[in-house]
Amino acid sequence: MIVHLVDGTYELFRHFYGIRRAKGSDPTYGAVVGVLGTVAEMIEGGATHIGVATDHVIESFRNSLWPEYKTSEGIEPVLHAQFFPLEEALAAMGVVVWPMIELEADDALASAAHIAAQDERVQKVCIWTPDKDLAQCVVDQRVVQMDRRSGQIRDTAGVLAKFGVTPAHIPDYLALVGDAADGYPGITGYGPKTSARLINRYGRLEQFPSEILKDNIERALLFKKLATLRIDAPLFGDVEELHWRGATTSFASVAEKIGAARVSKRVFDLEKGLLNKSPTKNS
Repeated sequence: MIVHLVDGTYELFRHFYGIRRAKGSDPTYGAVVGVLGTVAEMIEGGATHIGVATDHVIESFRNSLWPEYKTSEGIEPVLHAQFFPLEEALAAMGVVVWPMIELEADDALASAAHIAAQDERVQKVCIWTPDKDLAQCVVDQRVVQMDRRSGQIRDTAGVLAKFGVTPAHIPDYLALVGDAADGYPGITGYGPKTSARLINRYGRLEQFPSEILKDNIERALLFKKLATLRIDAPLFGDVEELHWRGATTSFASVAEKIGAARVSKRVFDLEKGLLNKSPTKNS
């Protein structure tokens, strides 16, 4: 089986601003409907095992480590108001969703990838997000990063080609170059090429000679901690829990509420396909 792990927060942002550019308006649940459509398209394309991670609360434990870490401040209210409805709609659609509070959606994706990759029944794990920090989860061609933005599929060789370092060194790399999306600046004077060269020469930041980072070592190690994703979130015990078996009985009413009639029909058609394949269906 192939396990698909979706960054629900990214998808919500992607659809919200995509609709605004295309239509010049902000439908109340437009981004939610867009995400549901994307997930339905994945199932239509053959995806059977899917999990979606969301930032139920933007702030996480990292905010206590670095006060300038990303927060919900600045997120447009009309977008922020769609976070909870997205989680409700996905659950009603029968899709496993992980609304994260203390941890981030990225931690959930990393944890889910780690759990799924341990299962011999899993042929491949696909992490659907362009976020740089998720590149640390890539393992050869078994765990790959799917970047809708560029259309690229990044295995270990792809991560090395893009960043100049292997997946295991992505936290070290981000600690030096910084990550504006997450709100930490990196170390002044350390750009992508310099950082990659030093990491390839010395390895982890902890192995750098003292004269390299000098007084910046503690700050760099803090940023590395921010960049290192957690893989210990107890999200599921068996990958079969991610198997999509159709929508719940509440999906029709939820879809009507958010104006997702077309998605509802697509899901209904997918359910008919499931019924044709099996004599029973869990709702």
